[in-house]
Amino acid sequence: MTATTAFWTSVCSYDRLLPERGVAALVDGVQIAIFRTYDGDLYAIGNRDPIAGAQVMSRGIVGDRGGVPTVASPLHKQVYDLRTGECLDLPGVALPTYPVRCEGGTVEVTLDRP
Repeated sequence: MTATTAFWTSVCSYDRLLPERGVAALVDGVQIAIFRTYDGDLYAIGNRDPIAGAQVMSRGIVGDRGGVPTVASPLHKQVYDLRTGECLDLPGVALPTYPVRCEGGTVEVTLDRP
């Protein structure tokens, strides 16, 4: 069994994230889309749209489907669960998700599992 120590990368201040809007961040060479919902929750997913192959998910449309926080691709409108990255329209398609947190007013992301 291998223990993993998460290395958290500061992205921006929490106040800079507008509710229901995404931002893109480059963390260790990986493009990540970060979202803050109206209830204050944070989500981090891969920025690359798995259907189109473009780095656009941070420009997606945030919403809700049956109580599930979602983001729709700005290109082809597939809807993804922000919690799990699963595509709700196309089974078997998913975005990677990343741990995200707010520490002292700063949003941090890690590529490792804490």
